[in-house]
Amino acid sequence: MAGNHYFKYFSKKGKESSERTRDIFVVNPTAAPTRTTETSSDIHVFDFTANFLNETEHPLTEDCYTYKENGHITWINIGGIIKEDVEKICSHFDIHYLIVEDILSINQRPKMDDMDTVLFCLLNMLYFNETTGAVETEQISILLGKDYVISFQEDSSRDVFDSIREKLRVSSSKLRQSGADYLCYALLDMIVDHYYIVMEKLGERIEMLEEEIIRFSNTNSISDINSLRKEMIVLKRNVAPVRELVNGFIRSDSDLLEERNTKYFKDVYDHIVQANDLAENYRDMMINLQDLYLSNVNLKMNEVMKVMAIVTCLLAPATVIGGIFGMNFDRIPTLHNEYGFFSAVAFMILIPLWMLFTFRKRGWF
Repeated sequence: MAGNHYFKYFSKKGKESSERTRDIFVVNPTAAPTRTTETSSDIHVFDFTANFLNETEHPLTEDCYTYKENGHITWINIGGIIKEDVEKICSHFDIHYLIVEDILSINQRPKMDDMDTVLFCLLNMLYFNETTGAVETEQISILLGKDYVISFQEDSSRDVFDSIREKLRVSSSKLRQSGADYLCYALLDMIVDHYYIVMEKLGERIEMLEEEIIRFSNTNSISDINSLRKEMIVLKRNVAPVRELVNGFIRSDSDLLEERNTKYFKDVYDHIVQANDLAENYRDMMINLQDLYLSNVNLKMNEVMKVMAIVTCLLAPATVIGGIFGMNFDRIPTLHNEYGFFSAVAFMILIPLWMLFTFRKRGWF
């Protein structure tokens, strides 16, 4: 096509920015999920009491059925969303089909539902990609039932739950001594705490960008500002609704939540409120950075215009003198004077020097 001839004038960075914009803003949770097809699920099970622990990795989906109402606390973590496996697990644990649809969906807003015999929450884990500088998300679905917690992850290769697993392996830990609701709290708390790591990375990028703009801003600065603002949108979109989600656990009167554990969910609530405030501060900083960039551009433009104005003023006497003595009249003063030319040149030099001294004295430059 003839239009392809012009594509070479678009920078690669601009194309990547446009693709990132499309990924961020093209969101339709009612559309049919278009997930990458997974070949298998990575299942990790912790079945425990205060004095007993059975840790199983990579069991079959059907093997998880035995953990229902076995008298122990069970955490089933499923990495990799496969429709058939999700439907099997949820069917065996009597999970409502609306929750199944939410688990299988993509681009859902973080939320919490108190439905039938389970408490369900959906939110995103956030990761910071050091290579691209992008905030990446992974949808997490958590089911809290009687003596069990089932978590569904989109990506089985990474999560932030390793410290929870380590605590579960210690018989004297608070997790081993508590019920399923405390385990649910621990998962939520770990996800929220990881938000701060992502925000810390974004904060470092903001500081670096601010230094760059102050010292040597260029045409790439505005592109970097826009790119960072998009990542702040991703952060804000995923952090802000979690406040309502955690508040749902605090206000719930479900029998699945022990009253003594309410204070732990309030602690998560405090953390997410602080994270939300920090995200707002970052957003304000990005607006200030854009204003700073525009101010620098205007300042540079003013400096250029000032230099050009001074040069024009300094050349004006020479232009006037040269114009007067360049007129084609028979009678011009000092026309035939042997020192006339040197006198005119002297005035052309002395008058700009006097003007330059005057400008300097008045502090105009």
